[in-house]
Amino acid sequence: MDKALETMINNMPEKTGKSLDEWIKILKKQAFGKHSEAVKYLKTEHGVTHGFANTIVHLSKDQNNSDDDLVTNQYKGKESLMPIYDSLITYVKTLGDDVTITPKKTSVSIIRKKQFALIKPATKTRVDLGLKIKDKPTTDRLENSGPFGTMCTHRVRVTDSKNLDKELKGWIKEAYDKSV
Repeated sequence: MDKALETMINNMPEKTGKSLDEWIKILKKQAFGKHSEAVKYLKTEHGVTHGFANTIVHLSKDQNNSDDDLVTNQYKGKESLMPIYDSLITYVKTLGDDVTITPKKTSVSIIRKKQFALIKPATKTRVDLGLKIKDKPTTDRLENSGPFGTMCTHRVRVTDSKNLDKELKGWIKEAYDKSV
């Protein structure tokens, strides 16, 4: 940690009335879509100066964004979809030791050398599984990429863990095999 940041954190209780840990607890109780929204909240609701607010928000993100937190936040209000997510992740892990699972704010990227799948809770009743399978024709079930745009070539709408059948596993494996 650089000296200026360390000094700022040490001065935080005196200058803002709370320690960094106390500010982080306050921010955890809120849901902000953007960094700037959290900064504005601290400035307007708590009278924190811009420099301190920006630092608090930045440091809170470092602490709050564990992989588990990111996934948990994606499925807030959509907890019934977690078994679908879990079954997809369980299957993907069987494909090889070279699979990397990378949760982001709104989705989870599945990567080999390149991203080959993307899992996103789309609605309260459906998970969208994006797949990258170049030159694969679409079907009623294996649709075009839809909201995934160029990140994926196809999308499968998954509404139940039972949807992870032989056909879907085959498509996931094909996307994995082509991601070298």
